[in-house]
Amino acid sequence: MPSFVYVLGCRTPGRCLTYVGWTTDVERRLAQHNAGTGARTTRGRGWVLLYTETFRTRRQAMSREWYLKRDRKLRKALAKGL
Repeated sequence: MPSFVYVLGCRTPGRCLTYVGWTTDVERRLAQHNAGTGARTTRGRGWVLLYTETFRTRRQAMSREWYLKRDRKLRKALAKGL
């Protein structure tokens, strides 16, 4: 089953926030974040999908997620598009 790494974005007064995660169903996970049942740091905000990558295994997706969480340059560039 394919796994995905995704980057979400949210504009708040004065700044843009990003969130990186992995899942097997991007649309379902985005709905969870927007409904307030996703990660604690995403609750209470309206999120939009900025970026996704597809991987064959969960392990590959989790490894890439770890890398993207530390790649501030990419996250900042993606957030500029909000």
